[in-house]
Amino acid sequence: MNNRYMRVVVFFDLPTLTGKNRKEYRNFRKYLVKSGFLMMQESVYVKLTQNSSAAQSIVDNIRKNIPSEGLVQAIRVTEKQYTGMDFLLGEHSKEVLDTSDKLVVL
Repeated sequence: MNNRYMRVVVFFDLPTLTGKNRKEYRNFRKYLVKSGFLMMQESVYVKLTQNSSAAQSIVDNIRKNIPSEGLVQAIRVTEKQYTGMDFLLGEHSKEVLDTSDKLVVL
C-alpha cells in the first residue's frame, strides 16, 4: 500500500448523564458510522482516506458535528504508521471489515 493513504482516528469521551447527553452521544456515533468510520474499540473509530487533504477535510467535518459537551480528539496517521500499531493486550478482530480495497464483496 502506498504511503499516501492516511487514517483518521477519532477518540471521544462524552457524558451520558442526561437525556440530552445520551441523544448527542448517539447522534455523534451515528454520524461517524454514516461517514464511513469503523469502530476499533469502544469510543475509538477509524477511517481510511486517500491523502492528507482528504483527512483534513474529514476532521473539519467532524468538528462541525461534535456534541456540545465532552472530549473529542482526532489524529491523522499514515497507513504505514497505522499498520505498525502494536497490540499490547488482546488481538486484532477478524470480524471488523478493515480494508482499503475499492470493492468489497460480502
